[in-house]
Amino acid sequence: MNVRAFKRVRMSVSALTLGALLVGVPSVSTSASGRPPAPMAGCGHADGTAVVGWNLIASQVTGVDAVLPAPLMSIPMSYVQAAVYNAVAGVEGSRSLYDWKARAPHCASTDAAAAAAARSVLLRYFPGSAARVGSAFDTALAAVPDGPAKADGIEFGQRAAEHLIARRAEDGWQGSAPYLVAPSPGVWVPTPPAYAPVLAPWLGKMKPFFASRADRFRPSGPPTLSSARYTRDLQEIAEVGSVGSTTRTAEQTEVARFFGGNLTDQLNAGYRDHIARHHLGAVAAARYLAVANLAQSDAVIGSWDAKLHYSFWRPVTAIRQADTDGNARTVADPSWTPLLVTPPFPEYVSAHTVVMGAVVTALATLEGRSHLDLNLPSAVTGTVRHYQTGAQLRADGVDARVWAGIHFRSSDEAGDRMGVRLGAWISGHFLTCAGLGTK
Repeated sequence: MNVRAFKRVRMSVSALTLGALLVGVPSVSTSASGRPPAPMAGCGHADGTAVVGWNLIASQVTGVDAVLPAPLMSIPMSYVQAAVYNAVAGVEGSRSLYDWKARAPHCASTDAAAAAAARSVLLRYFPGSAARVGSAFDTALAAVPDGPAKADGIEFGQRAAEHLIARRAEDGWQGSAPYLVAPSPGVWVPTPPAYAPVLAPWLGKMKPFFASRADRFRPSGPPTLSSARYTRDLQEIAEVGSVGSTTRTAEQTEVARFFGGNLTDQLNAGYRDHIARHHLGAVAAARYLAVANLAQSDAVIGSWDAKLHYSFWRPVTAIRQADTDGNARTVADPSWTPLLVTPPFPEYVSAHTVVMGAVVTALATLEGRSHLDLNLPSAVTGTVRHYQTGAQLRADGVDARVWAGIHFRSSDEAGDRMGVRLGAWISGHFLTCAGLGTK
């Protein structure tokens, strides 16, 4: 198998940290003419530094302090980015808002609004990170001159956060959703080495951010155990996905390991670098981060719906118990072990590829071009890969999970198609020239 072409790049310290931390679905407001509201005359427009800095703080709070795995981390990241987008767009007045009709007082501070919105959302959901958030907030406000603009920005940012929190109050975050299935061939069971119960079954019951319901883009089911497709999938992953595979190349191993960390944290690091290199202003930066993170959350919610609906077993179980699948062409290997540890939830579909398909499709529409231009770092390999197009990233995502030994190819490909459909639907219904609103 050929690894898709990529370029290794170095990311400067400034691009990764973006300096000091100075430092987001349905209805929107537009003018009577249907055009976005005009920017407020006489008021300055902030750059994207504060917006990006608060994205980094949110990543640290959710990924480092709370130690949330990628699927769970995506949800509070969306809370923060939706609130921050509303705060800065409501101040600068050039875009319609996400599920809100409000405007800040004339010439309120954009940076103060971003800080107040992010701070309020993070403290609501992660009070244990009060020290980190409070320190960042104090630093952010120290850089904003005292006066009415600062006070108005803080007040409006808090309003944006309170609105978001109220709108998501009954969305199912950390709700109750028992997962009960009867064991049988093809059905998911806890996997080695931890044999942990299914992760967060309530995710599949959550209210999406853009889509009308979790099952809106649910794909048809996985191949039957007796099918030729299933046989090919199992034989491929048994050979190339094993920890001791002799056919997987060094490059394939690197690709698999590159995507073996927290995808939410990885993608957001790439977003911050993209915004810095392209010198996006505050509203453009906030919109970019909101679209990417909300699309990811909808992808996660939709993929969890499919996972729990089909409850398909993981390759490690399928290969070790192939003598129970009723397929004479599969061979059991009781000691088979994947390259990467299998995560604790059903196999079909691959959330990883749903996320990539949805995000790159939505971002392509947002920026009006096919070039993704994303530098992604990996905490696992310590390397950075440059993805010029979404197609390159999606292709590596599909292959990576097979080479890692944790997803059948059919699941990756179905996830990719599902993600593209979701991203296209978001693009067609919400990414208007005015902001984040329904067409």
